[in-house]
Amino acid sequence: MESTKDFRVAIVGGGMCGIACAVGLAAKGIRADVFEAAPAFGAVGAGVGLGPNAIRALEGLGVLEAVMGKSDTKEPTLRSFIFVSGPGQHEVIYDYSKYFGQYGLGIYRPAFLEALLPLLDPRHLHLNKKCTLVTSLASGSYKLHFEDGSTHETELVIGADGVKSNIRRSLVGNSPSNNLVFANTVAYRGLVPHSTLVKAGITTNVNGMPLCWMGRDKHIITFPLSGTDKINVVLFASNYSQPMSPPREGPWVENVPRSEMATTYEDMGGDAKIIIGHLDGTSKWYIHSVNPLLTSYVSGRIVLVGDAAHAMQPHLGAGVGQGFEDVYVLFRLLAHPSTQRSNLDASSTQTTLSVYDKLRPRRANMVLEASARAGRIFDGFGKPGCDAEWARRELAGIWEPVWNHDLKQEVDEELTKLDKKHTANL
Repeated sequence: MESTKDFRVAIVGGGMCGIACAVGLAAKGIRADVFEAAPAFGAVGAGVGLGPNAIRALEGLGVLEAVMGKSDTKEPTLRSFIFVSGPGQHEVIYDYSKYFGQYGLGIYRPAFLEALLPLLDPRHLHLNKKCTLVTSLASGSYKLHFEDGSTHETELVIGADGVKSNIRRSLVGNSPSNNLVFANTVAYRGLVPHSTLVKAGITTNVNGMPLCWMGRDKHIITFPLSGTDKINVVLFASNYSQPMSPPREGPWVENVPRSEMATTYEDMGGDAKIIIGHLDGTSKWYIHSVNPLLTSYVSGRIVLVGDAAHAMQPHLGAGVGQGFEDVYVLFRLLAHPSTQRSNLDASSTQTTLSVYDKLRPRRANMVLEASARAGRIFDGFGKPGCDAEWARRELAGIWEPVWNHDLKQEVDEELTKLDKKHTANL
């Protein structure tokens, strides 16, 4: 399809959001060059859960069918959690699915990219291209500078370069932390065969619905990997005694001995200890988040999406879904017939990027804050006054603002306003 646009697009970052954005734009005839720092797409990744809002965004982008072909299941399944006590006998505290059950998908990040990359022209995919700087040109275009010394000119820059985003610096300036903090939370990740747990005498059903094992300053997430005997395990531990700190120096992911987890979770009950005692190949992840929050995701014709804009703690499993919402809104705005270079900038109201900046920060930042609050709830069980009744009260409806937002209607209303402005200017 021949593009009717008079601007070029450069997407910095070839992860899930960057590739989804490129595919959506390509379907509308808008060429987007993707620049990925790694030597291969999907070289690193873990499983992610996609809630109903993320599924709707992918459907709006026209990529849902391809994604489902590579997902854990061939159709959406119930994704809600059952909450159990981490200490003691692991009594059921709250079954979210009985009251607020919703359907979603699980997919491995590399599998997501495997589904979408064939839909793109490989001539516009560039590997080993770490963008270190964006400069403005006298022509009004931008120049991307890469670590290997090469450059690329474009009229629109989409920063999809993740939590450590260099493109974010175009908005926050020379902030030493790049508006990032270590959330004083770590996550231990590992896998364990279900058959191994059964032989070890586990009594909690970990092979059905996802479980959240609530504890004091810690919680554990377990869920079965569809089509395998494996149980995916993520163990969170947080330090709430001090404020969030600057980004951690050194690696953010490292291998650790099982003994470290055994010490951290020694106050958990018997089944939790069985799981920890049989984990294989565990890694420790240091969780970082954008803070202070960005009140704008746009500067001129540079726009942030996904973790580059609103990297958040993972406790609601909503980060990638918010990234897909970003991409859906941007896709709808850029594909609109009236969108051209002259009305891209966010320098005035009712331009393409000003609409994006009106819609996305308020919603994504709300989800970011809600995710941090969810972590405190999951880590609150057993503290003074925080019993099962308290947990049920705090957990009720916790995902509903994330899952049930009508993004399409929101964008439709803004596009109607753009149409009226365009007509008035004819």
